[in-house]
Amino acid sequence: MHAMNTGIGIDLVSISRVERIYSRYPRRFLDRIFNDAEKEDFRRRQGSSASLAARFAAKEAVLKALGCGIGPAALHEVEIIAPRGYQPRVRLHGAALETAKQRNITDIALSMSHEPPFACAAAFVSAALPGKIEQPSRKNNF
Repeated sequence: MHAMNTGIGIDLVSISRVERIYSRYPRRFLDRIFNDAEKEDFRRRQGSSASLAARFAAKEAVLKALGCGIGPAALHEVEIIAPRGYQPRVRLHGAALETAKQRNITDIALSMSHEPPFACAAAFVSAALPGKIEQPSRKNNF
């Protein structure tokens, strides 16, 4: 194996806080946090506030693991693909993707959970060892 750990990110979110913000500003919240594919998935599934909170936490955790946080990359540039019954995956776009490429990130492992009153997520990123250029894992599509 020619990869090493380069970062871990963890985030914890209050489900009720996300629910309050979403109920006040539903369109603004979704537009700021989620890309078009995620918004469509949320509408199709008739997602819960716990699900929204878990995805929000996942995006924050991924940006922390990448080492850039919010600012250089926007939350909607981290796409969370979470089919029911399967491990969630990450697809990066824009500045988040550029950050991953600059750091030779080859894989992102993600775990999400929610149990009121909180939702949480942990992300673990791996990168190619110096001098070893590897292609990103197909499961992440970034």
